[in-house]
Amino acid sequence: MSGLADKRKFYIDGEWVDPVVPNDLEVIDPSTEEPVAVISLGGQADTDRAVAAAKAAFPEWSRTAPAKRLEHVQNILDIYNRRAPDMAEAITHEMGAPRDMSLNDQVAAGTYHIENFITAFKSFEFIRPLGAHAPTSMVAWEPIGVVGLITPWNWPMNQVTLKVIPAILAGNTVVLKPSEIAPLSSVVWTEIMDEAGLPKGVYNMVNGDGAGVGTQLSTHPDVEMISFTGSTRAGIAITKASADSLKKVALELGGKGANLIFADADEKAVARGARHCFYNSGQSCNAPTRMLVERSFYDKAVEQAAKVAQDTPVAPAHQPGKHIGPVVSKQQWDKIQDLIQKGIDEGARLVAGGPGLPEGVNRGYFVRPTVFADVTNDMTIARQEIFGPVLSIIPFDTEQEAVAIANDTIYGLTNYVQTQDGARRNRLARKLRAGMVEMNGVSRGRGSAFGGVKASGRAREGGVWGLEEFMDSKQISGWDPNA
Repeated sequence: MSGLADKRKFYIDGEWVDPVVPNDLEVIDPSTEEPVAVISLGGQADTDRAVAAAKAAFPEWSRTAPAKRLEHVQNILDIYNRRAPDMAEAITHEMGAPRDMSLNDQVAAGTYHIENFITAFKSFEFIRPLGAHAPTSMVAWEPIGVVGLITPWNWPMNQVTLKVIPAILAGNTVVLKPSEIAPLSSVVWTEIMDEAGLPKGVYNMVNGDGAGVGTQLSTHPDVEMISFTGSTRAGIAITKASADSLKKVALELGGKGANLIFADADEKAVARGARHCFYNSGQSCNAPTRMLVERSFYDKAVEQAAKVAQDTPVAPAHQPGKHIGPVVSKQQWDKIQDLIQKGIDEGARLVAGGPGLPEGVNRGYFVRPTVFADVTNDMTIARQEIFGPVLSIIPFDTEQEAVAIANDTIYGLTNYVQTQDGARRNRLARKLRAGMVEMNGVSRGRGSAFGGVKASGRAREGGVWGLEEFMDSKQISGWDPNA
């Protein structure tokens, strides 16, 4: 990506268009701290134009046969896979995902979700009987209307595909506002959507910030739903902004995942949990950032986690290999540094990493993989979502105490359990207050929904639940089953 790429245009009503009023913003490469592209932040006129295009396209698109909508999405998948190298390069430049990770994980997440939605959609019944007890009662699933999609910078295509694909499969028309910090991948995505040849107005993209386009979509009278992924603070603001127009609001927000490790856990449990915490430079809402360890195994676990941190290489995102890259911005770096210092000041024991840049680094927003031991659950580093490669280790004595510590948080996205005791795993899976519980390193199955409870939001993204999230159910009586 040589020179400063001009990415100022928006995509509205099937055309690349200039902003009504230019408002330039440079996109910064977090590995180099240098600008790599320039976008424009949209204004009210741009948002209005995009919403109007989506509203005009909705009647026809909502009546398009499901098989035709599916055909469009299968075409999108083919083009997306062909453009994977371009997408990976964009993600590496905009948010600092290392080159190999960007292609193999960041871009691949989009492929995974599109494939899963195609599978779920093929067997989805848009109108179905209520049950054998009520043969003339039906449930119909119908599109909502114009949907505003607001996506984050940390997993750009993961979130764009989890929103755009089910929304249009369901028969909605959409306006996407990607993160202004990491917009380049969504420009490539929009090129893919343009090549796929959807009817004009079905898909629109306007760059902007939360205070601008984000708020404009949230308050727009012709937008009937907002789907947002990002911070809990911003999710609250969007909910309030959307209230006057009674929009449906789906929120996927922050997390402070607890990873409960018992003394009988397998020998890789600690290392697996620490690596997961540092993965994507700690910039994942479902990261297991609180490691709760049974006291008889505690000292050994601290030693193992510290070694993982010390052995985790940090390097520029443009280099190949298995390392973590920078965090996304100077603002995020400063926030993480403040929280690491807070952990030290509040008495947590620093056993790896710490404040400042890694050794040998003098530019880029790089954070040292950091491990704190002897953390108590009332410390700031145990309460706040850090969104960096920082692990807090907390001891516990009993299963009951572990559950109490894990649930003592405003968040409830993903919790983790490591034990060879199957009955204990099953008990804990039901006692932990979270939208997801992953045990012994086993990933959730294809088509499983992603989402949480409490301050993590209550959206369900992925699979059948992700399709239903973008529809309203209609209850019908007096249906003639013989007609």
